[in-house]
Amino acid sequence: MDGKLDMLYVPVRDAKSALAFYHDQLGFEEAWREGETTIVFKLPGTDVKLMIEQHEGEITETPGPLFMLPSIDDFFAQQGDTTVFIQTPIDIPVGRWAVTKDPSGNTLYFIDFSKKEE
Repeated sequence: MDGKLDMLYVPVRDAKSALAFYHDQLGFEEAWREGETTIVFKLPGTDVKLMIEQHEGEITETPGPLFMLPSIDDFFAQQGDTTVFIQTPIDIPVGRWAVTKDPSGNTLYFIDFSKKEE
């Protein structure tokens, strides 16, 4: 895999209360956000960030590592026959996104920022 651990992904029910917890209570500095429902925090002492994303209704995703890749589509083409993707590559505002699980059922998230420069 040609990528790196970039973030820890945490789905939340309410972004405002999560923001209050992670920013106000724990003191994490906000790095950037996408609208009001996706907020990324800097984690002290590391280059890894924490991403919270609000989900409506029941949360079916679990927290997990988010890997930054040069191309989600290339990764999917390489892994698609041997890896079960629970979310095949889709467009998101900053690029592409895909989700898989490891053999023990742990969720792994993959992202590329292919649209960030546009």
